[in-house]
Amino acid sequence: MVALSTRVHKGCSAGIEKRDPSFGCRVPTIPVAFPPRTFPSPSFPESAPPDSPFPTEVALQKSSPSGPSRRRLFGLAGGATAATLLGGAGVLASATGAHAASDGFGLRIVERGENDPRMKYYRFATDEIGWDPAVNVLLPDDYASGRRYPVLYLFHGGGVGQDFMSFDRAGIRELTAGRPLIVVMPDGGPAGWYSNPVHSNAGPRNWETFHIAQLLPWIDANFRTYAEFDGRAVAGFSMGGFGALKYAAKYYGHFASVSSHSGPASLRRDAGLVTHWANVSSAAAELAGGSVYGVPLWDERRVSADNPVEQVARYGGKRVFLVAGTSPEPVNWADWVTETQVLAGQREFRDRLNDAGIAHEQYEEPGGHLFRAHMFSRDLDGVVARLRKA
Repeated sequence: MVALSTRVHKGCSAGIEKRDPSFGCRVPTIPVAFPPRTFPSPSFPESAPPDSPFPTEVALQKSSPSGPSRRRLFGLAGGATAATLLGGAGVLASATGAHAASDGFGLRIVERGENDPRMKYYRFATDEIGWDPAVNVLLPDDYASGRRYPVLYLFHGGGVGQDFMSFDRAGIRELTAGRPLIVVMPDGGPAGWYSNPVHSNAGPRNWETFHIAQLLPWIDANFRTYAEFDGRAVAGFSMGGFGALKYAAKYYGHFASVSSHSGPASLRRDAGLVTHWANVSSAAAELAGGSVYGVPLWDERRVSADNPVEQVARYGGKRVFLVAGTSPEPVNWADWVTETQVLAGQREFRDRLNDAGIAHEQYEEPGGHLFRAHMFSRDLDGVVARLRKA
């Protein structure tokens, strides 16, 4: 086993501070867009690396939407698919990024912005989402060099107004300047919880399938990336931090590094408060009365599959980074409840990682439920150090 590395950082927050109720009331915003390359679509379970003791992934579950997709109202024309899915995670695709991105993997580009030398923007029509989700792909300063780069998938928090633009508003361009890394920032819905819901009354909202089975291989097909375990990291804030932890464990072979910035890590503690909130918030803001995990009875198998503290063994061999606030505003009920629950869940997760002998970084910072730019910058250094070099 790797020796445990648990560290608690106490410094004051510096730099940009963005408050974001990712899985509560307030919301942060962050944009980004990336180019595609080829990689085997994980609409089916992807196995762990050859030397891993972990089992293969379980197939993606989709909801049974009862509402029609708004896309049917638009007659959006789709282009021909130019990317070809290759047969293995270690295969390097031929995309150069010098040409315009193409349709593929169930995604049809309906809007694009490719003039910015670093930030690329795409909006897609997809049968997995009842509206047209977007992504910002932020390229490294020297992308024109022709090299391949590792990729960070960065997920926004929850709330009305939180979307693929949230991290752009938080200063992602400045934070990543000079770092040899592609950053992909997709839509995840105001309360999508990075999941395929048990039930939707608002048309399809299969965010997990969109991210893992469509967007990930699309990025590899259209941009110069490393389509392999050591070529990808995943991180997020609040609801997005939960999504990062979930995807890193559930799709073991996809990501070598995972980071959760004020993201919940325990779905069952305190009578399942986070799971209840996922159901309530998604019903109100995402699914028109539907639910992520089922109401009144949960789909227990889904809860366990998504719950980081129940999947601890699947973080072995990965870089794990956690940060949460220790002093939420007592007069702000939403901030206090949110970050108190986040901190308790991350401590529970930390303890289980300790028990399993899994190395990790865990920080506790002054303040409540907010995006800490200085901790994200520290995290980025670790991401770059862990992933394959450009």
